[in-house]
Amino acid sequence: MYRKNIKAYTTHNLQSELAVADPHRVIQLLMQGCLERLAQAKGAIERKDLEAKAESISKSMAIINGLQDSLDMSFGEVPQNLASLYDYMKERLMDASRHLDISAIDEVMQLMITIKSGWDAIPVEERERAFSEQKSRAV
Repeated sequence: MYRKNIKAYTTHNLQSELAVADPHRVIQLLMQGCLERLAQAKGAIERKDLEAKAESISKSMAIINGLQDSLDMSFGEVPQNLASLYDYMKERLMDASRHLDISAIDEVMQLMITIKSGWDAIPVEERERAFSEQKSRAV
């Protein structure tokens, strides 16, 4: 019961944050969610809980797909490299799932932490400029 209440609160809290989040924050939340699912997958493999492992890896891959779909390829080489890196991460997660390989999950987690660290370090002025450019192109 307690665990269910925490999950409901967390879900509601996340939905509230997403409702007012700028695009930069949404990406941060997706990356954080991916890291959480990867940790869950790792724990599931350690416990030999194959159902939880499959669900967590599936959710991680869905988040990575979402991150990949959000890339704006008009910004040149960086988003193209990220797209390739996301493909690699999904391949490693398939390996982790097939072979119950925690080291593959650790590798993907480290890559996501590196990407998230770079994303988190983008100065506010750059975020606002990119968001303005994106909005003006959409019009």
